[in-house]
Amino acid sequence: MAELAAEVGLSAKGVEWNIKALKTTGSLKRVGPDKGGHWKVVG
Repeated sequence: MAELAAEVGLSAKGVEWNIKALKTTGSLKRVGPDKGGHWKVVG
């Protein structure tokens, strides 16, 4: 999250807040297991 925050110019808390909002709206979905899986942006 720190790397993403630095890249987009937000605080780590700001990135966390935005990711939570994306998960809530269904725009960000988990694919696969907790270990070895990844996140996918759903259009």
